[in-house]
Amino acid sequence: MPTKASSSHTSSASASAPSGPSVALGPAAEARGTDAGSPVAAPDFPVIIVTGLSGAGKSTVLKVLEDLRYFTVDGLPATLAPQMVTILNREALSHYQGLVLGMDLRESNFVRNLEKSLERLQGMGVRPAVVFIEANAAVLNRRYATTRRPHPLESEGMGLEQALEQERLRLAPVRETADLVVDTSSYSIHDLRRVIQKKWSTIQGRIRSLRINIVTFGFKYGVPADADLVFDLRFLPNPYFVPDLRPLSGLDEPVAKYVLEAGHGDAFLAKLLDFLHFLLPQYEAEGRYRLTIAIGCTGGRHRSVSVAEALLRALKKSDYAVSIEHRHMELG
Repeated sequence: MPTKASSSHTSSASASAPSGPSVALGPAAEARGTDAGSPVAAPDFPVIIVTGLSGAGKSTVLKVLEDLRYFTVDGLPATLAPQMVTILNREALSHYQGLVLGMDLRESNFVRNLEKSLERLQGMGVRPAVVFIEANAAVLNRRYATTRRPHPLESEGMGLEQALEQERLRLAPVRETADLVVDTSSYSIHDLRRVIQKKWSTIQGRIRSLRINIVTFGFKYGVPADADLVFDLRFLPNPYFVPDLRPLSGLDEPVAKYVLEAGHGDAFLAKLLDFLHFLLPQYEAEGRYRLTIAIGCTGGRHRSVSVAEALLRALKKSDYAVSIEHRHMELG
């Protein structure tokens, strides 16, 4: 668990012993050292920055990464990130997978300071992975009502609803360039832990600049709000109506074989891959860092899962960093 400033792990902010991945964020920067005229060699350990909306679950994510054996520092001012990376070398982190820095809006001029620190880190040859944690306003309101803790922006004379809205607006530039955005609205603490652990392996690859998140869903539960591209598979034969296949999911080979080989499953997958192999390089060329592809069927259990898993394997063969989330599989 993250500890206080008195901890032997760090001399500022809260610290602890976690672990995680590394990715690129923000615009390219001029190569330069942390101090004028003194270049610093790039560290050979991954650096992750975790930030996002207050009450969305940042502390839980830090604890998950701590459990994955990353060295974590929470509450660090963004301006101190380059110094922290310089101070902690490979020898100091020999028992850890890397360094995780937790930051939030409590710092004055946080967004601008973060941008400057990312530029300095990139000048040092460090490309941090930025993870943005969020939740919808209704959920955040409920969480604050439960904990009875004040929102950081309430100190500026705002009410809770206005503070939540302002925070979302102020952090929009950070969210837009984050490597991974996690919406915790529908997650319990245990769900969030599982999601972070599963997605983390994706972020570590960093083979291409564009990171793809495939989400399967059931239309009867609603289209994911974070989707950039949505594909409707309800035209494919439905295994639900096959008694032997109904209790299975798209993760099971008999279901996958039925979905892809009966009807037009294989043909659809081939055309989808052809489309994405054209489209994804265009997104990369425009400097896009993240893309969420939502694939849906009626319940989100059979057809969408089968096709999404096949898509995942194909995109990984093309060296894309891809993660997958079956959002409604256990509900369908």
